[in-house]
Amino acid sequence: MAKFRTNHQKSSESSAGMIGRVGLFGLILALVYFLIGNGDGFFPESTEAPTQNDIDILMPEADKSSVVRHTYYNLSYNEKYEQANWVVYELQRDSLMKPWVSRTNDFRRDPYVSTGSAALEDYRRSGYDRGHMAPAGDMAYNYDAMSESFFLSNMSPQVHNFNTGIWRELEETTRDWAKKFRHLYIVTGPVLTKEPIDYIGDNDVAVPAEYFKVILDLSEPELKGIGYIMPNKVSYQSIDAYAMSIDEVEQRTGINFFPDLMDKDLEERLEAKFDADLWPINKRRFEMRKDSWNVN
Repeated sequence: MAKFRTNHQKSSESSAGMIGRVGLFGLILALVYFLIGNGDGFFPESTEAPTQNDIDILMPEADKSSVVRHTYYNLSYNEKYEQANWVVYELQRDSLMKPWVSRTNDFRRDPYVSTGSAALEDYRRSGYDRGHMAPAGDMAYNYDAMSESFFLSNMSPQVHNFNTGIWRELEETTRDWAKKFRHLYIVTGPVLTKEPIDYIGDNDVAVPAEYFKVILDLSEPELKGIGYIMPNKVSYQSIDAYAMSIDEVEQRTGINFFPDLMDKDLEERLEAKFDADLWPINKRRFEMRKDSWNVN
């Protein structure tokens, strides 16, 4: 089982106190509960919103003043470019197996961005899509999560055939992986270290040249991570053509992902390499994207 920093510390402290209060029998019961309720050694499998303490452990390094906390995801907002530096959330099999709620489409400014987020007017007649960072499909397990995904702080201007093409394919493929691997940790966003290709609206919302997604699987028996950086344009390449290590995504974005989630040795091992064969893609979906999604 992977050794996680916060969980390891809490286990040691609570075990000592339990022995003093209820004895060995109570400790055994607590251990059984832990093994059943926390099969992956970290957060319980649940379709309820994770606590803010949980999400804080997942967050990349960031200026605290830029962090915006929502119930189902957190983000770091970049006022200069009027969009998130990154969005972080968990994706679980149990959530995806629930009946989907209807898409709310309630695009709106984010009231929790103290400096003011981008507005709907910025996107109107811009020629760019309002591209989700935390996808609506990943948040479809309840109405509140779905609605939160439509804050404009969770949007970035995307070329239409990128948003409806390879970006969509990556989002749907990520949901396949969450069903297969049970529990994923995801950070996604625009690459703002590269010169934007355009600006839109009165708020000068930057149109990024590239987008990234990093994915971490910490469920036994096969712990692994992978990253992607994709250009904001139509693509006829396989998703695998854009796969890379999380370390490489960190180098190209300047973002330190998952600094508090794992012990340092495990973090270095999982972020230094990737194996695309461990992240299988749906070849029929790839062909559908090339033949249909890219041209619609």
